[in-house]
Amino acid sequence: ESDIPRLPYLRAIVKETFRLHPAAPLLLPHKCEQDVEINGYVIPRNAQILINAWAIGRDSSTWSDPELFTPERFIAKETDFKGQHFELIPFGAGRRICPGIPLASRMVHLMVATLVHNFDWELDGGRKPEQVDMDERFGITMQKSIPLKAVPIKLQTF
Repeated sequence: ESDIPRLPYLRAIVKETFRLHPAAPLLLPHKCEQDVEINGYVIPRNAQILINAWAIGRDSSTWSDPELFTPERFIAKETDFKGQHFELIPFGAGRRICPGIPLASRMVHLMVATLVHNFDWELDGGRKPEQVDMDERFGITMQKSIPLKAVPIKLQTF
């Protein structure tokens, strides 16, 4: 866990995963307490507001090639997913940000690092990565339309 700050590519992979495949496509609803105008749009009092984290992560005005999984985009950027940068908000932002971010962040980084460190990986049936269908099915949480099966291969110790 203490090595995670010294693993910029791992951190970039996690950020890119949160950007392209947020666990929940829509953040929790908010209720507008008074009429407000934002960028020329009037939001009436008592309106239910849903933030589309999935669409924000795929916005071509913010991200170049938004449909591509490109962790390198985060190597030289200080973009964080802890509510400071609104182009990446898988856990929300502001006063209603998810209180579990510190635990979730540590656990995801630790799990990915452990899996990558201890195993080699191959796709089921010898498929190549570009042959994998990455389409998603919308719901309360995001799921792949066709489940992905990756096969762990124990690394040989020398």
